[in-house]
Amino acid sequence: MLKVGVLGAGHLGKIHLRLLNESSEYELIGFYDADPINGKNVEAEFGYTYFDNINTLIEAVEVVDIVTPTLSHYDCAKKAMEKGKHVFLEKPITKTLEEAESLIELEKQYGVKGQVGHVERFNPAFTAVKDLIHNPMFIETHRLAEFNPRGTDVPVVLDLMIHDIDAILSVVPSEVKDIYASGVSVISNSPDIANARIEFENGCVANLTASRISLKNMRKSRFFQRDAYISVDFLEKKVEVVKMKDAPESPGEFDMILQNAEGLKKQIYFENPEIRSNNAILDELETFANAINQDTKPEVTLSDGTKALKVALQVIASF
Repeated sequence: MLKVGVLGAGHLGKIHLRLLNESSEYELIGFYDADPINGKNVEAEFGYTYFDNINTLIEAVEVVDIVTPTLSHYDCAKKAMEKGKHVFLEKPITKTLEEAESLIELEKQYGVKGQVGHVERFNPAFTAVKDLIHNPMFIETHRLAEFNPRGTDVPVVLDLMIHDIDAILSVVPSEVKDIYASGVSVISNSPDIANARIEFENGCVANLTASRISLKNMRKSRFFQRDAYISVDFLEKKVEVVKMKDAPESPGEFDMILQNAEGLKKQIYFENPEIRSNNAILDELETFANAINQDTKPEVTLSDGTKALKVALQVIASF
């Protein structure tokens, strides 16, 4: 079991603390929070050991789980890496691209591993179909949320859209060519609703919409590729996979056959991949433990987190 400490005991930090405490991969040593009153309250309520000094906690563990506000990600990760500790960082990886690139260098310099908390990579609906997504050429995503003051310190792109940016970058085998975007500040001082069109070198186009001022929650992505349409509902944990293949010589009575203008006949059929129930946050934390123990590449590397941040910042710059 890897000795782990958590930095930050806010809403998400408490979830990480609970899961790490239950995990068979980790031994939870304790946590640090910049607010001593909150730290002592969390210790009293849940029984986790509160450290009032960040350096003392880092010294006592092998893995540092950083669930602090994004502004402090870099400083916390740098402290931990310089002490030879592995780091798990909530998304977005850092506030700036320069900070993210610096962490990649520190990771190499100190021979440690880092992983970024892009939790939708572990969503059971996405993992069920990821291997079926091959060279998609058009992608459409909608990530809509009801208003919540938590998270409004950053634009909706860094709060919500970055989830879809990372998922798209993980399945499109091409570099980004152009980005066109618009965003509107409605309630906050930073954009609350945004749309981005991302064009890739290979011709793929992704159209992303994110909002934190919607009347209902929605987290859906649709992938269109040669002979297939794949829909992923991240919220409801459901998928739709519609595929086409050459029609048989003698179609069955219930076969769905389409014929195009050139006379080419295709058969439409459906796949129903198994969706396994899981806790995505626990899965991402435990795969990181496996990467450390087996000396393999983390599922979502610091480089992956940096690429997602780079595109997110380009989207914001396009407003």
